[in-house]
Amino acid sequence: MNEGLIPRRYAKALYDVASARGEAVRLYDLMRAVLAAADSQPALARTLANPYVGDADKRRLLDTAAGATADDKTFADWLRVLAQNHRTGMAADIARAYVDCYRKERRIYPVTVTSAAPLAAAQSKRLQALVQSHIGDASMEYAERVDPALIGGFAIDIASERLDASVRNNLEQMRLNLLKKQ
Repeated sequence: MNEGLIPRRYAKALYDVASARGEAVRLYDLMRAVLAAADSQPALARTLANPYVGDADKRRLLDTAAGATADDKTFADWLRVLAQNHRTGMAADIARAYVDCYRKERRIYPVTVTSAAPLAAAQSKRLQALVQSHIGDASMEYAERVDPALIGGFAIDIASERLDASVRNNLEQMRLNLLKKQ
């Protein structure tokens, strides 16, 4: 079976259960924490996939990564199902699919603005308004990053769309145009 299909199926079922229990928002926060831990600690995925690490240890590891409490019954049930079905190694992929599913169902767009230097408050507000007009009545999760390699300008990522108005991109486009003319 396709590795992308399994996480999406688990995520959709988990979203349905969490929504029915009124825990979809809390589970969304937990899944984002799992993703943050997986992104910052690549050894986490290797540990979860390791067949020599016991299921109880993997569950404690995921509980810790998510910051789950004893009240997070849906999260605990999810971990139990993963262990029963020998899918604990796919926890980060399922968490990513859950976040995507949640955002799609609730019309939330992840937006990242990357600039060469920190943006002033007025610039940030103006870009947020620009993005909001682009996405209409949907909502957004807005984040800013600084990447000096852009040289100047900014790039906006909205879900899978990208608007790159950076100096680095403009220089690259000019370079490509000059190569075409040769």
